[in-house]
Amino acid sequence: MSTTIILADDHPLLLNGTKEFLEKKWFKVIDTATDGNTAYNKILEFQPDIAILDFDMPKLNGLEVAQEIKRHNLTTKVVILTLHKQNSILQQIGETIDGYLTKDSALEELESCLESLKNNKTYIGEKLKNNIHFSTNVNPNFDKLSSTELKILKYLDKNLNSTQIAEELFISKRTVEKHRSNIIKKLEIDTTNQNALFVWLKNHPNIFNT
Repeated sequence: MSTTIILADDHPLLLNGTKEFLEKKWFKVIDTATDGNTAYNKILEFQPDIAILDFDMPKLNGLEVAQEIKRHNLTTKVVILTLHKQNSILQQIGETIDGYLTKDSALEELESCLESLKNNKTYIGEKLKNNIHFSTNVNPNFDKLSSTELKILKYLDKNLNSTQIAEELFISKRTVEKHRSNIIKKLEIDTTNQNALFVWLKNHPNIFNT
């Protein structure tokens, strides 16, 4: 069964170009919209598998539409397209959105992004990843970390404990501990030392560039 998609962009040329590209790849674009409010209403009506939303749209921006989708417990997954990297969007990966691409690489990466979403994985565009301030050659498993896990690792690098990180991110200490456990597993860190993650960070002093 074809993946169903609603596409929203207030630039007609980009909207039509993306629609044509998706249909050539056998995705089913069931409707389009040129503003956020219309996009949200169509998502409510059709409940597609995926919504691909321009960030900067009239009435509601793409992130606001994604937040409404989350608030109403809809199963539609959201990909945000934008011209530039914005940390406020990046922080929503795995929270209210599932994919984030810059428009200049959207057609190159869109198919890979949608495949990731179909497999219940999040997707961050390569150009956006390159702008997250960490060194990608530190550990071959580093790309496995989610944006939230990267943020937590960065706070740990600043010697914050789980309670302090929870306060910074407005999440529970238990959630932070769960993320820490996932980081250790993904980076394949030796856990024989109780402070294994801090030891690992000290052994990689140049992991973050900022």
